[in-house]
Amino acid sequence: MVKEESDLPSSITHLVGCDATYFRGLTLAAATLVDYEKLELLETKSVKEKTRFPYIPGLLAFREAPSVLRAIRALGARSYVCLVDAHGLAHPRRFGLACFVGIALDRPTIGVAKSLLYGQVEGNQVVDKEGRQIAEVVPLPESRKTIYVSVGHKISLKGAVRIVKYCLSKRGPIPISLAHEEVTREKWLLKKSSRVS
Repeated sequence: MVKEESDLPSSITHLVGCDATYFRGLTLAAATLVDYEKLELLETKSVKEKTRFPYIPGLLAFREAPSVLRAIRALGARSYVCLVDAHGLAHPRRFGLACFVGIALDRPTIGVAKSLLYGQVEGNQVVDKEGRQIAEVVPLPESRKTIYVSVGHKISLKGAVRIVKYCLSKRGPIPISLAHEEVTREKWLLKKSSRVS
């Protein structure tokens, strides 16, 4: 079901970034809408709901996708490329959270992960057991850290890497970094309120 060919609009106008975290049985998810040309934040939506699926390595989509999708859909954006803080095809089942989100939204979607889940690094490529490239290793500017970019849906790996590099900061792709800031803020507020009560 995952399409590895780019199906991008003739002119990209917006990027969407998403991230999720957890606190005391709750899933906190956020989605950001970013202007593609200026890389400026236009809108943020967040979701807070009961976590309904346990943490099982390789099955993150079942745990995070419902909340992440609700946050993205709350933006009401019509045309965008989505960046997900998770793997896409660089996954043992070739179907990470970024693939799940991409197919559910039917939008070009990119997986961006901070650590390697599956495959072997050869230079700047991540390859599977058959030697096929499933991700690219991209260094963060002004940092020794790297990220792993893979296809989520409706985009080629080359196209995915190009877009990620375009919106990259030393903390990662700007849309995802902004979503991470939002879920971190929401978690801090929950911790603060729980201490007060």
